[in-house]
Formats: sequence, structure tokens, C-alpha cells
Amino acid sequence: MHLDLLLVNLWAFSLLTFLAVTLGLCKLPTDLNWKAIFGVGLLAGIGFTMSIFVTLLAFDNETIINNSKLVILISSLTAGLLGFITLKLTLKTETNNEN
Repeated sequence: MHLDLLLVNLWAFSLLTFLAVTLGLCKLPTDLNWKAIFGVGLLAGIGFTMSIFVTLLAFDNETIINNSKLVILISSLTAGLLGFITLKLTLKTETNNEN
């Protein structure tokens, strides 16, 4: 699997948000927690378009290109699913109690 799609964005979002909050540049809203930031970092791994573009520029061999596309798409799907599951389990759902 193309772990850099998943890990780089995860660490970038989480670490940069942590630094910004720690340095006092911003603060998290009261209804947002670090697990949600982690989930958004996972969702950021979906960005497969640039990876496929670089693959097309870097390689001439059709087999390598097709294998790379498959791995990139699987990684993006994994990032999307992990992000969705993390956010689904983390974020509170609002219920309407208007009876």
C-alpha cells in the first residue's frame, strides 16, 4: 500500500494543528476534539490525483503505471474508509427531540 498518502497527510494535519493550538495561533472549538482532527488527517489521504499525475510523468512502462494506479486507488480508498470510520465514531450525532 502507498503509505505515504495516508501517513504524511495524517501527520501533517495532526501535527500542524497541534502546533497552531499550542502556540496560541488558534484554539479548537469546544465541540471538536483531537480524534476529529485525526479523522480529518486520515481523510486527507484521499488525495490521489497528484500521485497518479506524478506516476504518469515518472514511468514509461505500462505495467508499472497500472500497478501504481491500483495501489494509489487502494490507498485512497483505505484512507477514506479509515477517516469515515474515525469521524463516525468520534463526532456526536445530533438528534431531534422535537416531540
